[in-house]
Amino acid sequence: MTAHEKLEIPEVRSKVSPEEWQLRVDLAAAYRLVAMFGWSDLVFTHISARVPGPAHSNDHHFLINPYGFLFDEITASSLVKVDLAGNKVMESPYPINPAGFVIHSAVHAAREDAHCVLHVHSANGVAVSARKEGLLPISQQSIFVMSNLGYHDYEGVALLEDERPRLVRDLGTNTYLMLRNHGLLTVGSSVAEAWVAMYLFESACNIQVRAMGAGAANVDNLLMIPQDILDGGMRQMKEATRGQGAGLVWPGLLRKLDKADPSYRT
Repeated sequence: MTAHEKLEIPEVRSKVSPEEWQLRVDLAAAYRLVAMFGWSDLVFTHISARVPGPAHSNDHHFLINPYGFLFDEITASSLVKVDLAGNKVMESPYPINPAGFVIHSAVHAAREDAHCVLHVHSANGVAVSARKEGLLPISQQSIFVMSNLGYHDYEGVALLEDERPRLVRDLGTNTYLMLRNHGLLTVGSSVAEAWVAMYLFESACNIQVRAMGAGAANVDNLLMIPQDILDGGMRQMKEATRGQGAGLVWPGLLRKLDKADPSYRT
């Protein structure tokens, strides 16, 4: 694709199931929302989602972004369907970044519950990941994250297959993973769940960066939330959302997108 060339995106809806089309719409929305909230890093991060299929299948397929599209350009039809090795399983004129799928494929392969994997290089997330103490319990947002958080040490750009077992080990059964010197990762049973988890993760990091930049660079100057409150974070989240979790806010986020630019649905 050359400069000033218009994106030509083939029609896909008639070629996939209604379930896959809905997933494509939700995943395209997640990309647009990442751009809208300022978490994107040009074209260099990814959100992937498992295409609905037989439970415990060894032949899962996944949707991921076409490499080179900005996140605010992604549509439901432009998403590329690949297998666990990153090979295209449905015709698409656009490539994917195989290196970018290393992290995602490792998590999808290890976690049957990880239907969506969302990874960003947000400035706040990278800043906190570079501090030895990591995320601190100093905000209400942090209590929802810290009860379900793992850490993974930096090993360079995630290009090597042999990093995968260590990444999976460090994520464990958690929803949140802080990639040291690198960024943030969340998983969810749906696109909505992974996206809202990232909202909380990024918000907790943003608050911490602001608190430490306001004369509290020494952590001793910060007021920490007690451990017993942290331990009840997940229970409090369920109570606060009346058991709806991400489903409480996802429809509103889609309405926000539809008012700004509904082309993600095409």
